[in-house]
Amino acid sequence: MRTARYALVLGGLTAFGPLSIDMYLPALPAMARDLHAGDATLQLTLAAFVLGVGAGQLVLGPLSDAFGRRKPLLAGVALFVVGSLLCVVSPSVELLIAARVLQAFGASAGMVIARAAVRDLFSGIAMARFFSMLMLVTGLAPILAPVLGGQLLSLTSWRGIFGALAAFGALLLIVAAFALPETLPAHRRRPARPASVLRGYLSLLRDRVFVGYALGLGLSFAAMFTYISASSFVLQGAYGLSPQQYSLVFGGGAVGLVLASQVNGRLVGRFRQHTLLVTGLLAGTVGALAMVVASLSGLGLGGVLPPLFVAVAGAGFVMPNATSLALADHPELAGSASALLGVLQFTVGGLTSPLAGLAGGDSALPMALLMAALAGLGLLSVGTLARRRGSDQLAEVGVA
Repeated sequence: MRTARYALVLGGLTAFGPLSIDMYLPALPAMARDLHAGDATLQLTLAAFVLGVGAGQLVLGPLSDAFGRRKPLLAGVALFVVGSLLCVVSPSVELLIAARVLQAFGASAGMVIARAAVRDLFSGIAMARFFSMLMLVTGLAPILAPVLGGQLLSLTSWRGIFGALAAFGALLLIVAAFALPETLPAHRRRPARPASVLRGYLSLLRDRVFVGYALGLGLSFAAMFTYISASSFVLQGAYGLSPQQYSLVFGGGAVGLVLASQVNGRLVGRFRQHTLLVTGLLAGTVGALAMVVASLSGLGLGGVLPPLFVAVAGAGFVMPNATSLALADHPELAGSASALLGVLQFTVGGLTSPLAGLAGGDSALPMALLMAALAGLGLLSVGTLARRRGSDQLAEVGVA
């Protein structure tokens, strides 16, 4: 029961990012009219959030290594609530952008500290199983958020969406304050001096095993981000699906991702985590390549959807194992390591996913090619940089 409670609380904290990015997307046209802003200017609200999340993780990760997890976490969630409320009352797009930066900085606390807290509480096989359990909560967030935002938009204005985010943050602030204990004891904390923080980041970047797993995770996340950002245009534009049919297909992919993560949780302990991670990356690569073949062969929607399902489900093996293995050897730098993992995911995903849209939505080929390249590069990174592994064979350890 305690593990399930941790999964719900930490899963909710990691959902701040996808909810804040995706929930208001259906409201962008209405926001442009209300704020008298162009589409390009309004897109800066998304860019500001992504940059704020990256900067916040780099700052709050090391701070949580120095002051424990609870204080930076609760302060960050409170800042998220304040930033969301400022979004509600913003009279101009310029003030909305500034409020989004505050909101993002606060959201980054939940994302980066949740991963670090998992490393504090678990190790070895138990950590990988917990990350698989966490995906029950976090795996659906980026997929359900636009649907939830659209439903809220039928009941309220775009300001109501940010009000709902503020309410969600306030609820999690209360729950975390009472249900989440301090997970980092005082004797394991590190000083927060800039020189010490920089040395910590450099030591992580010099560890080729950490870099290999971090790149594998980031590139797999980028392939998933490509799917999320491009699939609507491809499946509706190239294959003529209605919005309702597209939502069903998209939901089917979400179910596959979550089911794969739960199968992974069952298999951890019977197979090496490194092997399960490589299996997931192979599934992503082979599935995307099969999509390329189906697109070039003109097999239609029936030929594209099965390999697309495989490619998406493969991430259910990649994300829990890559995260667990990347954090395994650095318990003393869990906050900083979690920050680098988060920044890499958002940076690689944000930079690469728009490439799939350059060729338009007339074919699944550009999306499939980019997904195959990203998953293949992730497989190469893990295979060449993360060849040494001992900690993934640890016996299961319970809650600390």
